[in-house]
Amino acid sequence: MGFPTRGRRSMDLLEAVLQRSVIITLAIAGAAVAMVGTALLRKGSRVDPRIGRFVLRTGYAMAWVSVGIFITAGFLGY
Repeated sequence: MGFPTRGRRSMDLLEAVLQRSVIITLAIAGAAVAMVGTALLRKGSRVDPRIGRFVLRTGYAMAWVSVGIFITAGFLGY
């Protein structure tokens, strides 16, 4: 009898997400998205402020997710 492969696939995914390059890429991408959101919120922008706030908050969320993954990686010893 073999072991189920579903658990191994999820562990492979977890290992891939916890890599340093993934964490750094997510943080930089989040910062870039937040910068675009900030630019969209400036006076004189033709974009609806709701869209600018959405883009800004999305960038912040990406950056915070990278922080959470970084902390998780530290606890798991990666």
